[in-house]
Amino acid sequence: MSTTSVYPEASASAFELAAALGYDGIELMIGVDSLSTDIDAVKKLADYHGVPVLSVHAPTLLVTQGTWGSDAWGKLRRSGEAVEQLGGDTVVLHPPFRWQREYGAGFVEGVKRLNADSDVKFCVENMFPWRTPAGSMKTYLPGWDPTPYDYDYLTLDLSHASTSQRQSMDFVHAWGDRLANVHFTDGRGSFKDEHLLPGEGDQNAWEVLAEIAGRGYTGHVVLEVSTRRARSRHEREDLLGGALRGIRDTLAKASAGKE
Repeated sequence: MSTTSVYPEASASAFELAAALGYDGIELMIGVDSLSTDIDAVKKLADYHGVPVLSVHAPTLLVTQGTWGSDAWGKLRRSGEAVEQLGGDTVVLHPPFRWQREYGAGFVEGVKRLNADSDVKFCVENMFPWRTPAGSMKTYLPGWDPTPYDYDYLTLDLSHASTSQRQSMDFVHAWGDRLANVHFTDGRGSFKDEHLLPGEGDQNAWEVLAEIAGRGYTGHVVLEVSTRRARSRHEREDLLGGALRGIRDTLAKASAGKE
């Protein structure tokens, strides 16, 4: 479960809820609160709750640009060191913004070097054009769709696929073995990145999950959803618990179908 799935609660609540509900681990979003940037504190929290951090999301969002300094490559290296310290194996990162021209110009080759030099998987995430009623804007370099670029590992975000008016299943088929991390969520194709619960949008989320399981996928499946509609901790727990049961049922059926 992503720590963002408990927002507006803090990262510490994600560990508490993940432990109570029986999640296998956490994807830590670096920069969403002060705790998330203190890796020693995160390690203590993970150990206390018995919920390991399996992946981290590097501070490459627009709202986390100031986290861990202004050196983009330094942020990625530090994220790799953090996930190794926490015992995980995956770093999720967004492509550069178009105003980060120097960083963007060497991004594909730079990510390839990071993967060659580390046991950590640096997984570039699919993004989306920024759309308005007046049209769309080119926001990312070298592009929001990682498919044509020479990245070793990719993260599929189903909500981002919806916002880009694409189908996640098409990405699954196009990426093959490069798919190494999944942000399991949904969307209805609006201008906003909705991060709905799986099955609430247009991405055929449960079919996508069954497809990757049937292909022998061995990466992480991370629930990254918005639960801001929850009116209480109990309601948030019900939403996250129901999603986990659905994920485990779908994976079990897909695995049984392979036998």
